[in-house]
Amino acid sequence: MATTVDKYFELVDQHQKEFIETLREVVAIPSVSSDASRRGEVVRMGEWLQARWEALGATCKRVDPGKQDLHGVELDLPPVILGQYGNDANKKTVLVYGHYDVQPALLEDGWDTDPFTLVETVDGRLVGRGSTDDKGPVLGWLLCAETHKQAGLEFPVNLKFCFEGMEESGSEGLDDIIVAEADKWFKGTDVVCISDNYWLGTSKPCLTHGLRGVSYFHLQVEGPGADLHSGVFGGTVHEPMIDLVHLLSTLVDPNGRIKVPGIYDQVMAETEEEERSYEGLEFSHKALSGDLKRDVIIHSDERMTLKHRWRFPTLSIHGVEGAFYAPGDKTVIPARVRGKFSLRTVPNMEPARVAELVTNYLNAEFAKLGSKNVMKVIETHGGRWWYSSPNHPNFVAAARATERVYGVTPDLTREGGSIPVTLTFEENLRVNVLLLPMGAADDGAHSINEKIDKRNYIQGIKLLGAYLHEIAVTDLTA
Repeated sequence: MATTVDKYFELVDQHQKEFIETLREVVAIPSVSSDASRRGEVVRMGEWLQARWEALGATCKRVDPGKQDLHGVELDLPPVILGQYGNDANKKTVLVYGHYDVQPALLEDGWDTDPFTLVETVDGRLVGRGSTDDKGPVLGWLLCAETHKQAGLEFPVNLKFCFEGMEESGSEGLDDIIVAEADKWFKGTDVVCISDNYWLGTSKPCLTHGLRGVSYFHLQVEGPGADLHSGVFGGTVHEPMIDLVHLLSTLVDPNGRIKVPGIYDQVMAETEEEERSYEGLEFSHKALSGDLKRDVIIHSDERMTLKHRWRFPTLSIHGVEGAFYAPGDKTVIPARVRGKFSLRTVPNMEPARVAELVTNYLNAEFAKLGSKNVMKVIETHGGRWWYSSPNHPNFVAAARATERVYGVTPDLTREGGSIPVTLTFEENLRVNVLLLPMGAADDGAHSINEKIDKRNYIQGIKLLGAYLHEIAVTDLTA
């Protein structure tokens, strides 16, 4: 394996300029899934990937998820591109997932350059929308396979892939396709690898083995039949906004402690192994405060900050629908308001139990007000958390690959956010799922001046190849 992998690394280094030009080509396709006017560009990006893989010799299947109503316009959903490269019964089969759509981006949003023109800066940043989320990593798998073939190197595994064009808009239709293809196209998959997240810091790579779930709620309070004049009716009616603000204030304290009784009872107990996993991580409050542009961190201990990002539930209040929010003054009493909040959930919290606890608590708190308004709690989403043992052979293989490329043992991290497809693959294919990030913490995915560092991009292409070679010689039953 050493000779083949070393040769692969040499070839990646030799083709750096070519690989950057390929990234430039795909960044120039404005595949914004949330913009109806650019739906054709999203489809074009999917077709670009399919054509490139088929030219390499892969077998591809285009699956059309159906229709979408986007702001009153009916559109075809972008295709999910399924593929298989290699079909050797003596090799392991790895399924990789990625997405080819991107977030909206306009120069006037504050970008330094045209967001859909990749710019290589003097300090080694490759700036452009989708460079790190997720076109760089998706290209990584393709360029890995192409490099092997062009050099006559044996590809170490059978590679299946699933690339979608709606991840930035809720992955509409993807779950149904995964369920339908679990014992068809995806049959025979040994492990899954997803490269769609980021390092904890900016210099040390990591492997990610946990994601929080999210339960989203709307809290609606309805009173009079129409908005009222505060000068006429203030102090004479139960105001929905006053009730709502009071109820929202009962959910969480200023230090982030959730006040819903029983909400922490399902949280998985900490172990000595987990406690040790926080040692030596590339994380500091100084760097975090710099990213935040102000020190507003709740906890004084860095370990506690990470725990509240990864392994404890949190509750955030997001906004109020129906209230006056425009510039200026308006003396209105809104007739109906809807507060929006969510809980990030962790092992072993069950969404149904979370919804029950939240609903019962708010009903009890509302009853204390003695209000004649009508209140109801609506759960709009209940997505589960995901957690995998970093000791699984899939992670062990990825750790060896990381050490080979970067010369360091990777951090073992969890993410505060959610990647729902991770759980969908795990539950339906019944195989281990690994998150193997290419980009760094400061890449600015979804933000202005999104970038991937040239180092991360080139070394990341090496990492994906090294991982496949390690999987090829790893006993996945150990």
